[in-house]
Amino acid sequence: MPYSLRIVQVADLGEVPGPEVFWMSHFGQWLPLRVYVGIIRGEGRTVLVNSGPPQDYLDVMNDVWREELGPRAHMTVDGADAVAAWLDRAGVAPQEVDAVIVTPLQAYAIGNIDRFPNAEVCVSRRGWEDLVAPARFDPRRRMAVPDRLLRYLLEDRWARRRFRLLRDAADEVVPGVRTWWAGTHHRSSLAVEVDTPQGVAILSDVAFYYDNLEQDHPLGIQESMAECRRAYDRIRARGDRFVSLYDPRNGVRFPDGWVAPPPGMEVAE
Repeated sequence: MPYSLRIVQVADLGEVPGPEVFWMSHFGQWLPLRVYVGIIRGEGRTVLVNSGPPQDYLDVMNDVWREELGPRAHMTVDGADAVAAWLDRAGVAPQEVDAVIVTPLQAYAIGNIDRFPNAEVCVSRRGWEDLVAPARFDPRRRMAVPDRLLRYLLEDRWARRRFRLLRDAADEVVPGVRTWWAGTHHRSSLAVEVDTPQGVAILSDVAFYYDNLEQDHPLGIQESMAECRRAYDRIRARGDRFVSLYDPRNGVRFPDGWVAPPPGMEVAE
């Protein structure tokens, strides 16, 4: 049975320099970004793509971004308990989440992973190895996974066998939901394929804006042009619909966040 797919905005990233989004282009421009979480439901299962940023770590992330990108790059999260708010809007109880797929391994994607007590945490094996055993020491490792969440993954999820390292090739999280390593943005970046009534939807962080993919304009903040080209080609070949995890136009493309509503639901255009 195909799954429903909904995205919800969980944070505002402010604006970033244009070349961060578009390779060697849009100089002198500032482009807005948002942070979205994907909610996949069907067959009695609930799977999330990412969990949103940790509110207790926003100051650390924002200090780094302001230093690197300028004062307009500033993440904000609304509400004292934003996680509870967006889960409530989506009608999802934390304890019913079966799996959380994380792409990439960065605090803004994994920041609330400890709010889902029964979920299997699924991350790229290649990305995890790069995090814990990098070829070159990275002093900003905590920007990827804060210490308390690293301990949680190892002491709770791993100990309870609820921590899964995904293969680079197509790996099945649950029937009808697959991942493959996409690289490009980070060593831990994945593409998540979801079988929906409208075909295969693919969510990923390899394209911040839809124009990256649709106009074949590579992502600006990337680690490999070759990986970027391969990922875009594979997304076009395998997917019927692509979902950016950062493009502010998601609100226009997908009314009320519905990429693929449940059968019988009518969504206003």
